Amino acid sequence: MTLPSSPAPFAAPQRVLLLDDDRFMLDVLRDMLDGLGPFVVHAEIDARRALDALPRHAPDLLICDLAMPDMDGIEFLQAAAGQGFSGRVILVSALEDGVRNAATELARALGLQVAGAFRKPVGIEQLRRAVQC
Repeated sequence: MTLPSSPAPFAAPQRVLLLDDDRFMLDVLRDMLDGLGPFVVHAEIDARRALDALPRHAPDLLICDLAMPDMDGIEFLQAAAGQGFSGRVILVSALEDGVRNAATELARALGLQVAGAFRKPVGIEQLRRAVQC
């Protein structure tokens, strides 16, 4: 008798690249992802280092802050798309809704699949719904 295989709890990316200039927020997001599924998470605090990591880690999902020094999230998304990244994106920011909405439209225009755009702090249920898409 063959036992049926267990279905995955939800269809979710396996590789995640986290980008936020706040180390505490990176830790919080990593902890939340640990509770949501079997993810391989790479976290960066600097957008330029995240760009360098992009081809090495080949993420299925990118979780990106919008307001960062040196290179903001919009510039990062443009550069990532320019490198050929076309995966799913979750945008997070403490900035106003209009900024997140504009960033969402830009990301879509760049060919990225926006799974969510959330105000910080991101809730676990918001993140769960976004990674399940």
